[in-house]
Amino acid sequence: MEAWHYDPAVDLEQPMIERLRHFPREPDMLVYGLRSLAALTLRAWLHLYHRLTVLGRENLPAEGSFVMVANHTSHLDALCLEAALPLSKLHRVFPAAAKDYFFANTPRTLLSAVAINALPFDRRIRPRQSLSLCRQLLDRPGNILILFPEGTRSITGELGEFQAGVGLLLAGTNIPVVPCFLHGAHRAWPKGKWCPRPRQVRLTIGTPRDYAHNPRGKEAAQRICGELREAVRRLAQE
Repeated sequence: MEAWHYDPAVDLEQPMIERLRHFPREPDMLVYGLRSLAALTLRAWLHLYHRLTVLGRENLPAEGSFVMVANHTSHLDALCLEAALPLSKLHRVFPAAAKDYFFANTPRTLLSAVAINALPFDRRIRPRQSLSLCRQLLDRPGNILILFPEGTRSITGELGEFQAGVGLLLAGTNIPVVPCFLHGAHRAWPKGKWCPRPRQVRLTIGTPRDYAHNPRGKEAAQRICGELREAVRRLAQE
C-alpha cells in the first residue's frame, strides 16, 4: 500500500484576499461552497425578479473548453450567462472582469472572486499578459471563458465596436466561440444606477463557430471581431 501524501496549496500562507486576487486560484472548499450557495441564490433572483428566459441553450458545447461573447450593458450580463450553464460547470466558468474595477477593493474582490469566479483582466497596463492567461485557461479541457468584447458597459444600450483582444485570442485555434445577446438587461440595471429594477431579461444563444482557419495577426483579429459583432447583432434582431 502506497503512503498517503498531502500537498497543501502553494498560497496557503497568504492572506485570503491576496489568494482571491491571484489567478489561477488554488482550489478552496470554503470558496466552492460559498460560490454554490451564491449561484443558487442569484439564479432564483434572476428567474423570479427579472423573469430570465434563455433561448438556444442547446447550442452550448457539451464538452471541451469554449468562449461565450455577448453585448455588455449591465452588471447583470455575466450573471445571466453563468445562469444559462449547468451548475456542474459552476467552478469552471470564468467571466473576464476589469482588474482595475472589480478587484480594486476588498468587497469587490470578494464578490468577484467568490460569487462570480471572475478572471482579473488587466485592460490598461498588461492586456497581452491577460490574453495569455485566457489562452492558458482555455488550454485546459472543460473551462468556459465569458468575454464582453466591447470592453465596457454601453451607456445607451446600443452594441458598440468589439476590441481586438477577442480576435487575437481566437485566431488560429479550434476553440469554439458562442455568440450571445442579452435583451432587457440595460433596462433592468443600466450603467450608473445603484439598484436593479424588475424588468424582464432574455438571453439568446447562437451557434458556435471557430477560427482555426484564420492565421494569427492583427488583420485576422479585426476580421474575427467584425464577424462576431455581426453574429451578436443578428441575434438582437431575431
